[in-house]
Amino acid sequence: MAAVVNVNDLLNDHVVLDLECLDRIYLNAYVPNLQTSGQVVVFMRDHQGMAIPSPAVMEKMGNRFRKAVDAFAEEHDIPVIHFKKGDRHIDIMTPSLEAATEPAVVAIGVAQEFQSVFAASRRDYDSGPPSFRFYKADRRVSAYYYYFYVNDADFGHGFIKICAYFPYPGKVWVNGHEWAKRQAHRAGLDFRALSNGFASCNDPIRLQSTCDRLGPNQISSFFERWMGIVPTPLAPSDRAAGFWWELSMRQVEVSRTIVFDAPRRARAFFEATVADNLDIGRPDEIKLIFSRRIRSDTQGEFATRVVTRGTEVTINAYYKHSRIKQYLKEGRALRIETVVNSPTDLGVQRRLHNLAELVEKAKGANRRLLELQRAGQGCAIETTLWERISQPSREEGQRTGALRFGDQRAMALAGALCVALNTVVGFTNKSLRALVSQLLDNPYSAAQMTYDLRRLRLKGLVIRLPHTNRYTLSESGIRFAVTYTKLGRRILPPLLAVDHPPAPTELRQAFRVIDSHIEDYLEHARLRLAA
Repeated sequence: MAAVVNVNDLLNDHVVLDLECLDRIYLNAYVPNLQTSGQVVVFMRDHQGMAIPSPAVMEKMGNRFRKAVDAFAEEHDIPVIHFKKGDRHIDIMTPSLEAATEPAVVAIGVAQEFQSVFAASRRDYDSGPPSFRFYKADRRVSAYYYYFYVNDADFGHGFIKICAYFPYPGKVWVNGHEWAKRQAHRAGLDFRALSNGFASCNDPIRLQSTCDRLGPNQISSFFERWMGIVPTPLAPSDRAAGFWWELSMRQVEVSRTIVFDAPRRARAFFEATVADNLDIGRPDEIKLIFSRRIRSDTQGEFATRVVTRGTEVTINAYYKHSRIKQYLKEGRALRIETVVNSPTDLGVQRRLHNLAELVEKAKGANRRLLELQRAGQGCAIETTLWERISQPSREEGQRTGALRFGDQRAMALAGALCVALNTVVGFTNKSLRALVSQLLDNPYSAAQMTYDLRRLRLKGLVIRLPHTNRYTLSESGIRFAVTYTKLGRRILPPLLAVDHPPAPTELRQAFRVIDSHIEDYLEHARLRLAA
């Protein structure tokens, strides 16, 4: 019989590199002073000196920008590629990017995309000039969304795209792993690369320190560097007057890469994970809460899905617009990746200077997912802890009630804590009560939740976060939650019903053999069980 693979053994004994790093970074570029109709009027009247703010000004600026792009491409012999509907842009541009050996604008893409831009309605008068009302509308900007694909000395491949329609919104895309590779090479680190990652390094601590240096300053420098090279619809005089782009976070991927010493270890990790960890805390269906607080009116998807394509397995845990995904990279590395599609999902504002806060919360989500999987296979409770939890005790001079195994309320509390284990910023009295209520058939009051939370705190199972009303699980709390839940849901029910499903077929067969031997023994001893 093959040995049972344990996740903790693999992570403790067979990891050669464990690295956290920003991965793909996708940003919005916007002009803060051109976001309302009043700001448009100020730009045209006060800055440009137009007596009548008119959409003709926007058309003139857009046409000038388009001509500048054509001239720039011709002067520098840059190919211009018009994307068609359904084209995968990166696949088309990859050959040009990979052929680049020096920092440069490698190619320009032109696309039709929906974008919120300013439109205008005209009002005529019996006497005097007309006036215009400006408003934003979603328009398919006809063939004038420009992608400037660049090969950068610090980031490698990236792009900046700018809309040719007022107020000229843009996007920026860079890759954190590619930035880290270039910095590691300059620092003289000896490393072996994965596709979009690292496979090994002679100094993992210095490599982690290198990855940690990437932040708003480096990304802003990339943006400013190339905005000073490519044509833009706004001129230096506009910038001097305060009309220039700022960056905000649109999609940020924060990864943790764990490289195993052999491909078979990575595959074993996934076999153990998929088989054992994903049903904790979900009595009715496969769901795992990912975030901070979920109410009945909270929009979005809150679930965990395992997706298998051939031999490749991906675990996706969703929360609102964001998700964690976990998969094997090149057969030997575990990649855990929090993909934040809306920073507000994690309680972070969108502007780029908040990137560090977002990264820390995303790293916390990655760590909690792995902690949950570790806890699932390291959940034994020593005798003293079991007695402290399951029996009344005195903690901090106060009598504290028992959390008895099998008690409906205690079991629901353990199941709710399993779900809360994967939260990003801890849980509150209210959010934990909502989870417990879902697992109980009976009403569960706020007073009961307060009493239970006090029991959990006094027994050392939860820790209150300083200066907040939020809590997180202690190591003992993780063991309590996972052990109670796994015993109560996955081990005892099949054992107590071994003669019929849901007990596994192998267990039912083994039970019949044991039962037969017991009957033979009793018959031989001239004993008979009462009917």
